[in-house]
Amino acid sequence: MITLGVVLLLIGLLANISVLWTIGIVLVVVGLALAVAGRLGHAIGGRKHWF
Repeated sequence: MITLGVVLLLIGLLANISVLWTIGIVLVVVGLALAVAGRLGHAIGGRKHWF
């Protein structure tokens, strides 16, 4: 999710498309929040581990 957000940020920046820029920012923020919560040991989506 973080990678997709960064890619959309870059595409939005290079193509000057503000919608992609906004979606990219949202994806990066949500991805980082989920990554931090997962590292702290909190269950994400009802699962402790993703295999």
